[in-house]
Amino acid sequence: MKVLVVNCGSSSLKYQVLDMPSETLLCKGLVERIGIDGSVIKHEKIGMPKYVKEVPMNDHNEAILHVIDALIDREYGVVKNMSEIEAIGHRIVQGGERYDKSVLVTDKVIQDIRELAPLAPLHNPAHLLGISACQKLMPSTPQVVVFDTAFHQTMPAKSYIYALPYEWYEKYAVRRYGAHGTSHRYVTLRAAEMLGKKPEEVNLITCHIGNGASVSAIKNGKCYDTSMGLTPLQGLVMGTRCGDIDPAVIAYIAGKENIDAFEIDSIMNKKSGILGISGISSDMRDVENAMAEGNERAKLAWDVFAQRVKHYVGAYYAELGRVDAIIFTAGVGENSAPMRADICEGLENLGIKIDLEANNVRGEDKDLSAEDSKVKVLLIPTNEELMIARDTYEIVKA
Repeated sequence: MKVLVVNCGSSSLKYQVLDMPSETLLCKGLVERIGIDGSVIKHEKIGMPKYVKEVPMNDHNEAILHVIDALIDREYGVVKNMSEIEAIGHRIVQGGERYDKSVLVTDKVIQDIRELAPLAPLHNPAHLLGISACQKLMPSTPQVVVFDTAFHQTMPAKSYIYALPYEWYEKYAVRRYGAHGTSHRYVTLRAAEMLGKKPEEVNLITCHIGNGASVSAIKNGKCYDTSMGLTPLQGLVMGTRCGDIDPAVIAYIAGKENIDAFEIDSIMNKKSGILGISGISSDMRDVENAMAEGNERAKLAWDVFAQRVKHYVGAYYAELGRVDAIIFTAGVGENSAPMRADICEGLENLGIKIDLEANNVRGEDKDLSAEDSKVKVLLIPTNEELMIARDTYEIVKA
């Protein structure tokens, strides 16, 4: 079964085609600047050079049309016609308490995703655009939605309830939901394989650290706690998000700057984090380069990021009681050996010790542990698209 995996943003669309159940990746691509001047599609058939085509795309319907053209292209395509695509899987950021697993797309599911949009206003509406475009252009192809929040639905109430008036939870569903669940689920399953154990036998701390970042405590293979909250703003310092702060900052700055809570929310999401501290960039590579040139604010941003991750690792170690492995994944986690080393530094008394020579690696499954480390330190490149394809295949096959 050939499965098309779609991940829509407000002006972008990432896609892959995988042949299931062999899990063979056939092609992948990215459409950028949808509805903006300079729209472009970048398509790569595995084993061939990537091709890039700049073409006007006013909306996601037109973007999907160009994806279809790429998939059936005589030279760069992977199918003769779209009837060979037997299922489509979509990433959805927010499923609330309504969904603890992936499901087939129905009118009710679409309505639920729409109603949950206030909890993920930048993401859920964009995902709906992708679903709608696929429905119009491939009406007979079954579609599946895979929720990023579903993996975190196993958290106990003590992990997700906020110490706010309880009626806010009852009336407005104000609670911790987490994000990156598809990634945390993938690396949990892969870590169990690498450790030679069943998923239900492992306790892990999974560190998904990229421009967006989160840490999860995995107990017996299931999510027990996670750093992101009602929205992806809570938790770690991120590229442009502030992460954990004193909530009183909002009222304090509103008075000082004469701005409202919505503007402050925008600043905390888009102008804070690594960008806010460094004043340089939200990209950790730029920060690292600036550090090498002696930029003190870049060094401060780096140190704050590392310390926040370390804080959550220690907290989750205490919650779990026993930890089999610490997992590093996502852009920074997979590619920055210095950041992994800085996060692990000082954790030796917890039995966490990294081998600096083994740590000199990027983007491949690898055990980074020192020989005398009681807790394994594993590098596992995430593969959310594969998880989406797996769920889509199993649901449609059934």
